[in-house]
Amino acid sequence: MKQFKSLAAIPLLAAMFLISCNNSGDEKKTETTTGDSTTATKTPETPAAVKPWNSMVIIHKVANYAKWLPAYESHDSARMANGLHNYVLARGLGNDSNTVMVALKMDDAGKAKAMAGSAELKEKMKAGGVMGMPTIYYEENIVTDTPTLAANTVRVMVTHKVKDWDAWKKEFDSHKQMRMDAGITDRIVGHDVDDPHLVRIVFAVADMAKAKAFMESKELKDKMAAAGVEGAPAVFYYTIAKKILKPQYEKG
Repeated sequence: MKQFKSLAAIPLLAAMFLISCNNSGDEKKTETTTGDSTTATKTPETPAAVKPWNSMVIIHKVANYAKWLPAYESHDSARMANGLHNYVLARGLGNDSNTVMVALKMDDAGKAKAMAGSAELKEKMKAGGVMGMPTIYYEENIVTDTPTLAANTVRVMVTHKVKDWDAWKKEFDSHKQMRMDAGITDRIVGHDVDDPHLVRIVFAVADMAKAKAFMESKELKDKMAAAGVEGAPAVFYYTIAKKILKPQYEKG
């Protein structure tokens, strides 16, 4: 696989989990009668399910991360007004550390896209030292995994086209153990809000050497071909620089 490359030049900028609760929020109880006495037996709650959620993911290069960050944070009220909520700021590894990824919880894709094309945002990004055109994804995240990881845990985001989402997802799910054996754990699996053929996956990486060997292996290439992946994927390795996680977006 090749390292990350822009898939689309989108007019400029750029989690989280919604909780579905049981009806009462309290433990359910059943009564058991023994002789003349009645005792209450607690029934464990069914674990809360994580509903699909939408995100806006922006990747771009900056001249200087320390100078870019205050400029980005000063624009927070404008993002909120357009239904975008800070979730994660991430940076590429090593020499790619000035490649920044911004992940935002997105309430409305239309508003997010309008903001991305605004002249105001272009000026803000220019002032922050953004270099070139960003790549922006508007995603519906179908599968999520939320166990807390150390901030320095390496993640990898893989983006590619598929012939058919359902057929690809079935094949992808069947190879989970193969990924786990390579030290790669599924974190997010989703697709573009308007195009289910454009897939985005995020993995946590336990061992970089094993992960890179796996990602470049013929075995994986064969599996991806069988799953209907079209073209070469875009791959971006990164670590979390800053995480803003609201309690209401956590899984129960």
